Amino acid sequence: MRYLHTMVRVRDLPAAVHFFCTGLGLQELRRRDSESGRYTLVFLGEREGDGPQLELTHNWDQTDDYSVGRNFGHVAYEVDDIYAACQRFIDAGYVISRPPRDGRMAFVRSPDKISVELLQAGAAKAPAEPWTSMPNVGEW
Repeated sequence: MRYLHTMVRVRDLPAAVHFFCTGLGLQELRRRDSESGRYTLVFLGEREGDGPQLELTHNWDQTDDYSVGRNFGHVAYEVDDIYAACQRFIDAGYVISRPPRDGRMAFVRSPDKISVELLQAGAAKAPAEPWTSMPNVGEW
């Protein structure tokens, strides 16, 4: 058995691709449009191959926001530098919902309110400003 991907539905495909590619550093690996089904699938990952992927599903006729169920939880990514990853998101215009005050874990939400957990690879980084005094914002 092998893990393939996690699928999330997105309303604004360009905004979602920007969030995951610019903020997180994923790459678009492939895209498929279905005229008959009226949807687009975009697969994102670190690189081509067997690594896990994130499938963004865009239903063309969806105009309302998707409901956000706490039962979904979140997608999680290990990052080499939690502070640099959070700064990339801030620089791209996103709000860090749960800052990495502990040098280990942070949460940010995509334009479709998908919670993304960022985890520091290896040992936690030493607590540092501005992260240690940054408050939580909203939910994650």
